[in-house]
Amino acid sequence: MKILIPVTIVLILLQACNHSSENKVAEIPAAPVKKIPEKQSFFPVTEYIRGQMAEIVQRGITPKWYVTINNHTDSSWLRTEMYDKAFNEFLHPEIDSANLITLFAEKQFMDQTVNAFTFTYDPIGELPDSMLLQHWDVYVEPKTGKVRRVYMVKNNGAKTIQLTWQGDKWCSIVHIINKPDGSSAVEKEEKIIWEL
Repeated sequence: MKILIPVTIVLILLQACNHSSENKVAEIPAAPVKKIPEKQSFFPVTEYIRGQMAEIVQRGITPKWYVTINNHTDSSWLRTEMYDKAFNEFLHPEIDSANLITLFAEKQFMDQTVNAFTFTYDPIGELPDSMLLQHWDVYVEPKTGKVRRVYMVKNNGAKTIQLTWQGDKWCSIVHIINKPDGSSAVEKEEKIIWEL
């Protein structure tokens, strides 16, 4: 008798499920699940460089600024009030996740040849004419997590600027003239050395 009641209930439920289609609610197909793209988080290059500049000031270091034009090098001390002008190429455009995420894509990998975690950034598509920044890389020391080097390339067609920031040590700005015949020549090279 105890078994008969649950079996009867199950049979009644099965009968109700198989009842005519008039009583069934129309089934609505589920909407396909869209995969939400993973939000990229660019390395904040501009913030890092501003931090390096602040550390130079905090430690009271006066960097040496070398400018080479036509194989002739002049040097001078870089005063604090000249930092924004001297480091300007590294600071514009501001590189962070907010403003360049629609223009560039990030790739991350461990580069065995230089023994560094490498973050490389290339355009997703055609860049606006006003965007001189074409590419940049960030190299991070695997053991310490410190930035070892930042490399950037800017180009406006007539001129290419190669920027290298060697963490805690120096930076260089190489101005290259792109000639109509496809050749190029170094117009000016700047190197600022501070060694933190």
